[in-house]
Formats: sequence, C-alpha cells, structure tokens
Amino acid sequence: MKVGLSSYSVLEALNDGRLTIVEAISWVKENGGSHLELVPYGYSVVDNYALADEIKERAQAEEIELSGYCMPANFIQPTREAFEEEVERIKKHVDVAHYMALLLLRHDVTAFRLESEQMTIHYFDDHFDEMVEGSQAIADYAKGLGMTTTIENHGFNVQSSDRVQRILRAVDRDNFKTTLDIGNFLCADEDPLVGIRKNLNQAATVHFKDFYVRPYYENPGSGKWFRTSNDNYLRGAIVGHGELPIREVIRLLKADGFDGNIVVEFEGMEDCLIGSKIGMENTRRLWEEVKADSWKVGLEEVKN
Repeated sequence: MKVGLSSYSVLEALNDGRLTIVEAISWVKENGGSHLELVPYGYSVVDNYALADEIKERAQAEEIELSGYCMPANFIQPTREAFEEEVERIKKHVDVAHYMALLLLRHDVTAFRLESEQMTIHYFDDHFDEMVEGSQAIADYAKGLGMTTTIENHGFNVQSSDRVQRILRAVDRDNFKTTLDIGNFLCADEDPLVGIRKNLNQAATVHFKDFYVRPYYENPGSGKWFRTSNDNYLRGAIVGHGELPIREVIRLLKADGFDGNIVVEFEGMEDCLIGSKIGMENTRRLWEEVKADSWKVGLEEVKN
C-alpha cells in the first residue's frame, strides 16, 4: 500500500501562488507521500505538453509516481454531435495521460452540479445508455494504449454503489474499473461501509477523505457545508478528524487484500497544505495500527 495525494487537495495553494503543480510534486515528497494523482484544476496539460514534460521530469527526479489522472466528463448531451465531441475531448486527455506514462484515468459520466430532479433514479435510467456508450468508447480507446479507465462514485447522479455497479456491469470492459472514494457515498446518503464492501472488489484505486455530517433538520450555520442528495449537511474534514469510520475502512481494505494506491483528498476549511499533510500522516498511521482481523478482538471482549 502506498499513500499519496490528489493535486486537487492543494488547489488553494495552486490558485494563490504558493505552489505550482511542478512544485507540488516536491512538496508531496517532502511530506511523506509516494505518489501524486493529477486533477487538472489550477493547471492544464491537455493543451500544454511542455508542462506535461516538466511534471514528468520532476516526478522522475523526486521518485514520485504519477498514479492517476482525474477529469470531469459529461456524456449526457443535448445532441449526438455534442456527445461525440465530448468523447473526442476526453480522448485528448487520455492521450496526454498516456504521454506522461500514466496507466489510470478516471472520468465522470455526468455533470457534477445537478438540479435535484437530475439526481434521481429516473434521470439515471433515462440517460443510462449514453453513460455506458461513452464509457465504452473511452475504455476501448485507452485499452489500445495499455491504460485502465475508471468511474468514481462521484457526481450526485452516479454516487451510490448500486448505480456504479450497474454502469460497470453494462460497460463490460476488463480495463474499466472503479475509483472507490470512501467518503463520497455519504453524498448520496449511503452508509460508506456498505458502499465500500459492495464495490471494493472492483476498485483500481481508493480515495481517502473525511466528512463532518449533520442531518437535514440541524442547520450547522456558516462554513463550507454542502447538501447531500437528500438535503443532509456535509463538510470536508482532514482524514481522521471527521466522522467516517476510517479504522474500519482500513480493516475492510486489508481483509480484502488491497495493496494498491491510496489517494488522500482534502476538501476541508483548514489550510490546504496543513490538511493534506495531516491527512497523509493519519492515513499511514492508521494503516499501521489496524489489523485485518481486529474486529475479532472486540467480538471476544463482548463474549467474555
């Protein structure tokens, strides 16, 4: 298991000039990370291959793996022409990811910000074929380059484990997996442990994040709170500080034999560099503390 960081975690620092994406690679190394997932916000490589070269060269120099590339995508388009344009746009991102020697690309299938009626199962069913066809086209293109593509439980219409599973099954490509985000199930008001147990065996990589949670009837006031698909409140937290059962999540991963990359995502109110650093530290510490069969200890205590 290797702990790394999503570049989205340090977006605040990229935007305010404290870091460039190239400098972020060195920052990850200095703060104990072993890989960086590229999320092209605050920078762009699809139209800047010179920057792609800089990133690749710095990563090689620092011995930091570029573990993945995550991008927005939306296969639900008003016309066939627009759908095909979106597919071609995503292929250009596959091309630059391949150029940088990345083996994994995660894409969405719908827009992230949706109206409430667009989060429903009816909207999902109505546009299911488009999401599947688009995912198949990208997976087939990426396979020719030796790459795996993934769908994340991300974006309010395709956030629950069952909807992710339906798309995975319908796409039916051996290089199409899921990026398993342990916290995002909460955005669809699904118990994270349920979602993780259902989808872990199809995960190519795992995102670690944490949330503070409040029910819809307890308005927490100001801050970076947002609403779930059923109007409960969430706010990003440093991994290990929020309300997700991180230790049990780790136990599930260990019991399943997961030994891949864990990508820390920080979306909280604290300074992004502090939140990212502590998040990586906590993930490593908790991974070392938890045993795959630790649940048996508690069971024996109850019996005795």
